[in-house]
Amino acid sequence: MPETMDGVTTPRGAWSAAGAVAGVAGLAISHAATMVLTLRSSPLVAVAELIIQHVPGGLAERAIKVLGSNDKPFLVVVIFLIMMLFAMWAGRLAEHSWWKPILVWVGMGAVGLLAVLTRFDATALDYLPVTAGVVTWIVALSFLTEPLHHADAADDTQSDGKSRRSFLIRSGVLGVAGIGVGIFGQNFGAKRRHVEETRRLLNLPVTDPKSPRGTMVDVPDMPSWKTPTGEFYKIHTAVVVPTIEPQDWSLRIHGKVDREITLTYQELVDRPLIQRWITLNCVSNPVGGPLIGNAWWSGVLLADLLEEAGVSGDADAILQTSHDGWTCGTPLDMVTDRQRHAMLAIAMNGEPLPIDHGFPVRTLVPGLYGYVSACKWVVDIEVTKFEDFEAYWTDKGWSEKGPVKIASRIDVPENGDDVETGTVRIGGHAWAQHTGISGVEVAINGGEWTRVDIGSSPNTDTWVQWKTEVDLEEGDHTVLVRAVGSDGETQTGVERDTRPDGATGWHQIEISAS
Repeated sequence: MPETMDGVTTPRGAWSAAGAVAGVAGLAISHAATMVLTLRSSPLVAVAELIIQHVPGGLAERAIKVLGSNDKPFLVVVIFLIMMLFAMWAGRLAEHSWWKPILVWVGMGAVGLLAVLTRFDATALDYLPVTAGVVTWIVALSFLTEPLHHADAADDTQSDGKSRRSFLIRSGVLGVAGIGVGIFGQNFGAKRRHVEETRRLLNLPVTDPKSPRGTMVDVPDMPSWKTPTGEFYKIHTAVVVPTIEPQDWSLRIHGKVDREITLTYQELVDRPLIQRWITLNCVSNPVGGPLIGNAWWSGVLLADLLEEAGVSGDADAILQTSHDGWTCGTPLDMVTDRQRHAMLAIAMNGEPLPIDHGFPVRTLVPGLYGYVSACKWVVDIEVTKFEDFEAYWTDKGWSEKGPVKIASRIDVPENGDDVETGTVRIGGHAWAQHTGISGVEVAINGGEWTRVDIGSSPNTDTWVQWKTEVDLEEGDHTVLVRAVGSDGETQTGVERDTRPDGATGWHQIEISAS
């Protein structure tokens, strides 16, 4: 803490506060520039996505398990707090040097610039928010610290007090201005709201049927066989999801093909559509977990498009790339198999895809986990060979191919529930996409496996519901479930983690009867 001629000092906290205020102002200007230019994400978000891109697979898996859908907001908050620490450091450095804070600001800007320029959809415009933020940091810190320098150089208490009041006024003005600019930019560049409105007004030639007869079992509180769109699980790596106007979307199919194809949204919609019930689930879904859903999907067969392109005989994979740069590798034979009904989906449950589920177009391949097949906001498909690339999750320790494992879960009652003694109805779901379920078995308190009733299914690509009634005496009880596939495979009880290719084991709950 420097001492003035009359012993008056400027608190060190004031210099840190100046750095923090300047840091927030720069982030506000950067965010506003991002919104005004209708870019997908600000530099702060780009840094978060860069970290997600390179985080070790085991750490990513633990984050999903612990934080769930809050993992990305948590990461953004952590990055913001780290930036504030650097900003406060820059403020402290400004006490004795004019150039050292600039090095801090430029260093932070370099990280942001690296993040935005390594994105798949980066353009020259992405320089501007970073540049605007760095310039704001430098100018704002100089603006805020000028009164503090005067205060330290003051030779009387009155001049010192005047300088400090000037610092507080400048901090308040800059803080309010930063918030105002951020709000203006957010409102001015409300791209997502416009895309949502465009999506709402689309009139696609799709239907929205009710659940087929017999698919729902008669068990109170059972989840719907058809998962409502708003309840469908969401897993992706984008911190800010891409918002793409349909007229701006296009898909390029290239690589080991005879003819490269580029499709616009309207050209895709004008093609013959297929509609099908399909269950999707995530490789990160633990035994008995919620990362699975069943919906009515509408789209265009990928097999038709690849046939038109003329696939090379030595290709064995397609590399799919999302608008945000996420990639996945998919076995070629599974997308060219017309009986598998792999599609470019444009609608979900009778409506255009929600933005969070891939609007305007996503892919899905029944029987494969999403990390190797379900590319949201897809814009590029390269016909290639597995040996020639590494996709996002396979680069982090997950297996190259991800066929869905046969699985089942208990939905009613829930683990830890109290039930009445006597007859208790138990129900749940079982799935083995593109194979089908032939039976479900339940064991009570370690006893013998007993077959239960299962609902119907319109095809092998959806889950089935199951139910049973058991008589329970007073006390604690355990319930286990396992499924039997249409190919005769019985679900294994060997417990394995979700990594590298999906969890295994029997779902078990404990309940108390009284």
